[in-house]
Amino acid sequence: MNKPIVLVTAETVSDLAQKLLRDGGLEPAFMTNSISEDDLIAALARHKPAAILLRGSPPLSARVLASASGLRIIAKHGAGVDSVDIAAATSLGIAVMVTGGANADAVAEHSLAMMLALTRELPRFDRETRVGGWRNLDLFIRDFRTRTVGIVGFGQIGERTARLAQACGAAVIINTRSAINPLPGMRVEPDLDRLLDQIDILSLHCPLTDKTRGMIGATQFARMKPGALLINTSRGPVVDELALIDALRSGRLAGAGLDTYAVEPPDAANPLFKMPNVIVTPHIAAATTDAMTRMGTIAADNILAWMDGRVHDPRNFLNPEVRARA
Repeated sequence: MNKPIVLVTAETVSDLAQKLLRDGGLEPAFMTNSISEDDLIAALARHKPAAILLRGSPPLSARVLASASGLRIIAKHGAGVDSVDIAAATSLGIAVMVTGGANADAVAEHSLAMMLALTRELPRFDRETRVGGWRNLDLFIRDFRTRTVGIVGFGQIGERTARLAQACGAAVIINTRSAINPLPGMRVEPDLDRLLDQIDILSLHCPLTDKTRGMIGATQFARMKPGALLINTSRGPVVDELALIDALRSGRLAGAGLDTYAVEPPDAANPLFKMPNVIVTPHIAAATTDAMTRMGTIAADNILAWMDGRVHDPRNFLNPEVRARA
């Protein structure tokens, strides 16, 4: 008897996740990267999977899901599901789950590393030192601990980033749509415009939705202090990329740390890649060995539990209406 297939939208997943799936009677099948709707439809027809372990952001649109006969669950390897038509999945009775918090520490560390590197202008000093520059005393770098960091989005990643920034001495202001009790020593500013007026570093940790798409653009950059920094480890389209380029060229922003882009993979000719005041990484903030193992194993656990008629962790369930129907 053939084992039920788990379609993995990447070339691999952690060894432990593969072992969990196989020990649970499932067989993973892998795809290459840069996956289109047509690629997904072809893979669904070929494998007829019972589950999708979703890595990256391939387009699980209504059209794709309509072709997924027998699909029971989409388990995201991470937290961002903006490429999934959740309404369509719900109407078809397909559960959608995430690995809440599994990569939060890794992304928070990446965000803080970008803040510190930009604040201390490490990329510039690295370049100058390599070509013989030595101790440019005409420039005075501000301490990170004198900065105010604005955290937009206060889920698990935003909270961990806030804690790390505060631990390094920065003041922290939180902007969130949710009602929360601020952490000790932090305060909440629910109005984004008022937040932008007060901060030196803007760090984005919100999901990509219709409300957040393009939420940081020319108007918002104009409100920020001259010389402010932008960190984006959330989703590229949250930022108007053309407006960001203009703000960096004009000097309105002193720098940016970017792990995500308007289009991924980005065009190699993207002007951001030629700017000396920009740190760019290839959407790898979550890609530590520990985080990859945690995301893979939690995604596998979500699949195995659902196939067995259970829910591994209700907090990971994005469309509980499907559970109620089941």
